[in-house]
Amino acid sequence: MSLVTPTADPARSPFRLDDDAAFRRWSDAKLARYPADLGELVVEVKDPRRLTRSEHAAMLDRLRRTNMVLYAGPADADRAIPLALGRQFGVTRLDRNWLSDPDGLSTLAAAADGRRAGYIPYTDRAIRWHTDGYYNAADRQIHALLLHCVEPAAQGGENRLLDHEIAYLLLRRENPDYIRALMAPDALTIPPGTEAGGLARPERTGPVFRVDPASGTLHMRHTARRHNAVWKDDPPVRAAARRLHAILEGSEAGVLRGLLQAGMGLISNNVLHDRAAFEDDPESPRLLYRARFYDRLDI
Repeated sequence: MSLVTPTADPARSPFRLDDDAAFRRWSDAKLARYPADLGELVVEVKDPRRLTRSEHAAMLDRLRRTNMVLYAGPADADRAIPLALGRQFGVTRLDRNWLSDPDGLSTLAAAADGRRAGYIPYTDRAIRWHTDGYYNAADRQIHALLLHCVEPAAQGGENRLLDHEIAYLLLRRENPDYIRALMAPDALTIPPGTEAGGLARPERTGPVFRVDPASGTLHMRHTARRHNAVWKDDPPVRAAARRLHAILEGSEAGVLRGLLQAGMGLISNNVLHDRAAFEDDPESPRLLYRARFYDRLDI
């Protein structure tokens, strides 16, 4: 059985809880093709703005196996790179949030002051496991995430990465009730916050795992932050959340670890990721561009 794609028949999706045979076939194939280390996901490219046919094919292979790929190109600070890569993989509906720049990209660098300084992606602090946009409204969920590294930190800043399908797979193989609990429409609530111009953002409540009814693909919404997430006060949901967090911090999940260097980047279907704390060189501070899309990569 081939790995599920956005054009898969949703009636045959391996993420449907009522079809265990389809799930078993898919999960066996998924684990057989999952990489042992991050190096297997790296594709060298000459110009990420204009991929060659072979470069694109190699990246598609990694994306279909793991929902993510790393590219390694020449050091380049061109802000057009994440947007050009997005177009080459079929994503164009950019999430223009209130902290992003006029072109819709987010400039990820440690901010000493200003509106960004109070938000953890714009600091040098560690960021716990999450998928991007977990606080977004249901109709503005992030399905694709792209990062382009202009300058790494002097020390630290490594990422851990895990395909969200692997997290689902491990939980379901252990106990399908974990998945049922995390698919509850009120499993995870993000408290109110602040948006553009100081406007209030209402609380956001939704599932952790959701199967797209049109494509049969899996979407995940998650954060491991302790003070910015409220799990449903329900024993099955609490048990499932504890097990998910244990998997992410354990050794069984096949978590991939690495550090983006200048000219490297990540293209993904918003996989689970974190970031270690870092220290900057004042002369060459850490700088990444981030693009988030409402579309799923066309793989």
